[in-house]
Amino acid sequence: MANNYKNAKLDLTSTDITTLYTAPAAHTGIFKSIIISNDSGSADTITITITNSAAAVFSVYKLEEIGALSTEELLKSPLIVMESEILKVTATNANRLHVVASYLEIT
Repeated sequence: MANNYKNAKLDLTSTDITTLYTAPAAHTGIFKSIIISNDSGSADTITITITNSAAAVFSVYKLEEIGALSTEELLKSPLIVMESEILKVTATNANRLHVVASYLEIT
């Protein structure tokens, strides 16, 4: 069993649903941190979901507010993303939010 520390970064330049992480076959991602930074002068919101291998969508955060010119740590405890699951993010407004996620990937 191998453990690899990794991060995933996104600049949310659109309001499209955007994949942050997809757990590869025979892998599990343990997310320790999801930081959202808002570089605009207006508050914004973000939605985070997990899609499982059966394509069912589960909300992790729904329209979580991120204040103007601020940074928020969203996770209060680790978030597990199992094999073939997809962690996705959606910004309410384009070109305001940045996402940095730190995780441990176990094989």
